Amino acid sequence: MKSGKVVVGVLAGVAIGALLGILFAPDKGSETRKRISKKSNDTVEELKSKFDELVDNLTEKFETVKEEAGIIYENGKARAEEVKNEVKTAMN
Repeated sequence: MKSGKVVVGVLAGVAIGALLGILFAPDKGSETRKRISKKSNDTVEELKSKFDELVDNLTEKFETVKEEAGIIYENGKARAEEVKNEVKTAMN
């Protein structure tokens, strides 16, 4: 969650800075539109990159947790079998 808020904050700052820079620039309208288009494309590409990075991180964490859960399950299963055998032995 924390890194998501940082990404959103950075992107908001970039967007606001770009908008203010464009609004106060002494360029012709066509030049300003080209700059807006380029900044928009750059921002979209940056968002895609950050999103892909976030998905990769989440996938990696999910796989780690999944592996750890499998290990815990197998250990619990083995321990349950041991207890079952101990109970059988004790009852004989």
